[in-house]
Amino acid sequence: MLKNRLRIALSICVTIMCVGTMGYMGIEHYSFFDALYMSIITITTVGYSEINPLSTQGRVFTIFLILIGFSSLAYTGSVVAESLLENVWKNNKGKTKMHKKIEALVGHYIICGLGRVGKAAAHHLLDKGYHFVIIEKDKEVCKAHLAEGFLFLNGDATQEEVLLKAGIKKAKGLLALLNTDPLNLFTVLTARELNPTLKITARSVETSADSKIIKAGADTVISPYTTAGRHFAENILGTTGNISSDQIKQHAQTTCNWIPIKDGSSMAGSTIAEVSSQMKREIIGLRRINEDILMPDETVTLKAGDAILILDLKQENESWDESQVVPKKIVIVDDNPVIIRLYSRLFQRAGFHPFTAMDGQEGLNLIIEKKPEIAVIDYKMPGLSGIEICKEVKRTLPDEDIKLILFTADERDEIKQQALDAGACQVITKSPEASEIIDIVKHLSESEAPY
Repeated sequence: MLKNRLRIALSICVTIMCVGTMGYMGIEHYSFFDALYMSIITITTVGYSEINPLSTQGRVFTIFLILIGFSSLAYTGSVVAESLLENVWKNNKGKTKMHKKIEALVGHYIICGLGRVGKAAAHHLLDKGYHFVIIEKDKEVCKAHLAEGFLFLNGDATQEEVLLKAGIKKAKGLLALLNTDPLNLFTVLTARELNPTLKITARSVETSADSKIIKAGADTVISPYTTAGRHFAENILGTTGNISSDQIKQHAQTTCNWIPIKDGSSMAGSTIAEVSSQMKREIIGLRRINEDILMPDETVTLKAGDAILILDLKQENESWDESQVVPKKIVIVDDNPVIIRLYSRLFQRAGFHPFTAMDGQEGLNLIIEKKPEIAVIDYKMPGLSGIEICKEVKRTLPDEDIKLILFTADERDEIKQQALDAGACQVITKSPEASEIIDIVKHLSESEAPY
């Protein structure tokens, strides 16, 4: 409607200009150029002097031309201004509406980058009915895909404020699909610090970057080129009779899982080939002493403390129990945000599902709600002290076997004894060596239920 009004207004202005030009040519016998010039300065009320003295008829014509021309210009100006304001209002309203939709999401996914891989992931999630938010730096790319019903944030996915706007605290998973490995690495690093429990899958261009991105906090790293090459190879093997079509189908229905090799595990001492044969799954990765090895040699012998990455086949007749690889819950209670971020990442990498709190009462409520296998609690906390938390947990949850670990810089024996009397199973003195508490927690977890 507004566009039609704008076209009509412009048509009126052009018509009046033509009428004015022809009028001056007929009444005052001006040349075409002089008549056009006179018509324009009259309609716009510029006030330049007349080209030649006007006759009485010419002056009457000029009066009517000024009145009609000024009215048409005023109308045209109002329509143009209204059009501009409407466009601004629509854009602001659209952004506000989208931000409200994003703020309402819970358990959604975040796609960082809308290249070819990102588009495919977005369409797949859309087809499956899952909610997701796309973070894209290129405004033109965002505009081009608004009609597809995607929720967009125009910004840099490596920045904390952008990820927070995308609802990373409430998100279920994140796909880092930017164009370069460094950008994906920084995105993973920032996302992991903001949400230690988030499931993160990242894209890598160079296989040499895989281990770095994993160390930054990604749960899985996928190289589209490597994956595509493998599927092409499987396809040619199938078409030439070297593997069956059923095997090809099985490869297409796989997910990746890290499985820790714990003390007492039957897998410790066995080779990659033997474990792969026993589990009837392809082992595609080995994690040993914080180093990730893709496609490890089949003759490598597994040790306690290792972790293997398997392709988990989704078949109803498989006897594999996925609950065996569900990470154990751990609650970390500390008022130092640096320690919270550090140990959240370390425990997540060690195979735990960390939850965090930064004051005593919040920590107690979190332990009661989550009922974790282990809780690591700082001694000096605002609200409730670590010892008071231990007492309340044992009083409130007497039947729950929650291992409570007190974390303190106070080395006095009486503090240690108070903590043990309050229900703590162990007291750890703070030290610069972060791996100490990780090893202790892993030992407590593994001693209870070896794999």
